[in-house]
Amino acid sequence: MDEITKEKINLEISKIDTLVSKSSLLLTKCKNTEPDFFDLNAAGSILHSFYNGLESIFKLIHKATDGTPLSSTMWHSELFHSIFKETENRKSVLPHDLEEPLKEYLGFRHVFRHSYGYELDWERLNPLFSGMPEIWQKIKKSLIEFIK
Repeated sequence: MDEITKEKINLEISKIDTLVSKSSLLLTKCKNTEPDFFDLNAAGSILHSFYNGLESIFKLIHKATDGTPLSSTMWHSELFHSIFKETENRKSVLPHDLEEPLKEYLGFRHVFRHSYGYELDWERLNPLFSGMPEIWQKIKKSLIEFIK
């Protein structure tokens, strides 16, 4: 992988770090009180941004190592599954133990993009939002190891 791609990945990692850090205030608030409509929408937006940032990194890696275009209507899912597989050009990007938890974020991305904010359900959103800092640290560690 070339240095420019590594720099782009590191920039995305930095942006996700900032997102996770800035979301800590809302996370604390939502642990102490039931989130209202605005809090739910803010948490949903943060989760959407979080997964979009991850997907940007996955696309950079895919383009740099696999080179095949992602052109099907299911490209989000194909890209997701590809990062857990070793190819002839690279090792797997993330370990398999992150596949199931991360699949929930991919699923939420779809829900968020295709629903109204008032339809968000805190019981479904809460595990993703409260688990985001921890899963991010695991993903970040794997990404840093991958680009070394």
